[in-house]
Amino acid sequence: MHTLQEIASQVRRDIVRMVHGVQSGHPGGSLGCADYLVALYFKIMNHNPSFSMNGNNEDLFFLSNGHISPLFYSVLARSGYFPVPELATFRKLNTRLQGHPATHEHLPGVRIASGSLGQGMSVAIGAALTKKMNNDHSTVFSLHGDGELQEGQNWEAIMFAAHNKVDNYIACIDFNGQQIDGSTNNVLNLGNLRVKFEAFGWTVLEMDGNNMDEIVTTLEKAKTMLGNGKPICIVMKTEMGQGVDFMVGTHEWHGIAPNDEQLAKALAQLPETMGDY
Repeated sequence: MHTLQEIASQVRRDIVRMVHGVQSGHPGGSLGCADYLVALYFKIMNHNPSFSMNGNNEDLFFLSNGHISPLFYSVLARSGYFPVPELATFRKLNTRLQGHPATHEHLPGVRIASGSLGQGMSVAIGAALTKKMNNDHSTVFSLHGDGELQEGQNWEAIMFAAHNKVDNYIACIDFNGQQIDGSTNNVLNLGNLRVKFEAFGWTVLEMDGNNMDEIVTTLEKAKTMLGNGKPICIVMKTEMGQGVDFMVGTHEWHGIAPNDEQLAKALAQLPETMGDY
């Protein structure tokens, strides 16, 4: 049995190898969110890798910041949704593993196409309301980039969720302070996200998204707070590029691939724990 930390290390290896293999993709945010998504799929969520699109009686996850697809694909494969060797087809011709997740390829685990930012929360809220209508007591989770919150549709959804007491829903914001053109503070300052979500009527928790124990503890705490009339937001502080020292803390690795030398250096920092694809 692998620990969550060991799984996260292997997932990070998958990410840098996938992006390197086609010299395209988004390694920075993928690496930063690896701990969160591993904790969610391998510890927190009640989910079924045999996969039914309707998701009845299981927890659901929606990836809104779809450019971190290398992370999503690795976690899905490593948790049994499709064969791990398929990761080698990432972004290649006729692959099911598109650069941004797509539904027309019928890849197990993918419920929405998420290339356009700002839409995932609206979909997740719809799924959560559907569960309420069906008397399904499962939980809906979603992940969003901090720069993504510059899209106005999010704030309509945030207002809607509180008004409609969508209290079976946990949204997580990857607060790494970086986006494609620079720091979020310079591009469009987000201010105090905790205060903003609370002002909109949400319950807000904060956590270190690169500390596995804290992630698990916070997600478990969030689950105990469901059903109290408020949606829950977790503001998750991460470092873009976490796990690879030369990628950490800069927007420059948002959407570029490592060369051969950089790949070797990255892999030397990431223990192989589950076997490379």
